[in-house]
Amino acid sequence: MRVATLSIIASATLVAGGYKIPENSVNATALCAAYVANAHGADAAYYNPAAMVYNDDVGFFEADATYIGLPPIDFSGVSGEYSSKRENYLIPTLHYASGKLGNSSARVGLSVVIPAGLSKRWDDIVPRSTAQEFTLRTIEINPSVAFALSDTVSFGVGFRVLSSEGVVKSTAAVSRDMEGSSVDYGYNLALMYKPSSAWKLAATYRSNIDLTLEGDAKLYVGAPIGTPVYNGDVSVTIPLPAALNLAAAYTFGSGTTVEAVYERTFWSKYKQLDFNYPVSIAPLTPYFDDPKAKNWENSNSYRFGVTHTMDAWTWMGGLEYDETPVPADTLGYELPDSDAWVVSLGGRYQIDSQWNVGLSGLFDVKKSRDVANSSINGEFSNARVYLVTAGVEYRF
Repeated sequence: MRVATLSIIASATLVAGGYKIPENSVNATALCAAYVANAHGADAAYYNPAAMVYNDDVGFFEADATYIGLPPIDFSGVSGEYSSKRENYLIPTLHYASGKLGNSSARVGLSVVIPAGLSKRWDDIVPRSTAQEFTLRTIEINPSVAFALSDTVSFGVGFRVLSSEGVVKSTAAVSRDMEGSSVDYGYNLALMYKPSSAWKLAATYRSNIDLTLEGDAKLYVGAPIGTPVYNGDVSVTIPLPAALNLAAAYTFGSGTTVEAVYERTFWSKYKQLDFNYPVSIAPLTPYFDDPKAKNWENSNSYRFGVTHTMDAWTWMGGLEYDETPVPADTLGYELPDSDAWVVSLGGRYQIDSQWNVGLSGLFDVKKSRDVANSSINGEFSNARVYLVTAGVEYRF
C-alpha cells in the first residue's frame, strides 16, 4: 500500500532524532553534519547551495556510498524482554555543482540523496503486534541554483522531489500487511554571508513535505494471518518536517576551520497518524482506522565540526547532541527514539588536481529511556547507529 510508506517513515529508527538522515556525503558524515557555513565542492549543492558561488570556477561531481548499521535495541519491562532485529543498509548518494554560468555569478547544482527512512523489525509476540516491520525507503532529487547578491552575500534556492516506498506489517489477534509508494514536493533556501576571509555565516531552510501516501492494505482477524476482513485502498498523510539551520565557521591561518551549527526541526507538525479507508473496516476500526495521537515536539540539534587542511590531506572530526522529538506518552516499538550523543571522524586525500577520495565514520549512542504509557511500561536500551561513508570527487 502506498500509504504504508508513510506509516513506515513515521516509525523508522534513524541517524537523527525522528526519522531523518542528515549524513549524505563523506564530509557530512565526518563532521556530524556540522557542514553548512563551510560547505564546498560538489555536496555544497545539498548542504548549502548558496556556498556554490564560492567554489573554484570548475565543475564538481561526487559519488558516495554509506553503510548504516543498526544493532538490536533491547527492551525490558512488565510484558517481558525483547530485542529488535539487526538492520544493515548501503545507501548511494550523488552530488554535482557547476562552474560559473557564462559571465554571471550563477551556479547550478544537483543532489540525489536519502533524506529519511530505514527500518525497525521485531519478532517477539508483544512488539510484533504493533511493529513487526516498519520499513521506509526514500530518494530525494534536489536541483538548485545560486547567485551572488554582492561580493560578500549569496543566495541559493532548490526544488525537492521526494519519492518514498515502504512496508508495514503487524501480527496479532488482528493483523495487517501494507506496502506502497508516493511522490511529493518541497523546496529549500540558503543564505550565506562572508564578512571577512576568515568568517562564514549561513542559514538554510528545508520546507516541510507532507507525504500523501495512497496504496493498498490487507487486514485480518486471527493470528498469525487469519480471516481477511479488508483488501483495498488506504491513504495517510505524514510530514517530513521543515528544518532551519544556523551556522558559523571560522578559518585560522593554520588551515583549521571550526564550525558550529544549530538545527531546529519542526516535528510538531506530526500530531497524529490517521489511516483513511473509502469504506468501513469494522470490526477493525479501533485497531487500524482510529487516529493515533503522536504529538511530536520541535527538537534541537547542536553540532560542532573541525576541518584541518594540509598539502594533500584534509582531516575532519565532529561532535553532536541530538534531541528526540518523540514524547514518552506516544512512544512505541515502531520508533523507540531517545536523545543521543554523536561523534565522527574522517579524511580526504587529493590524488591529483582533479581527483580526491574520502572515508569517514560516525557513531551515534542513544540514551536509555524509561517509558510508562498506555501501551508500554519498561526501558529501551542499547540503541546505537554506525555509519561508514566512502566517496570520490572529480573536478572538471
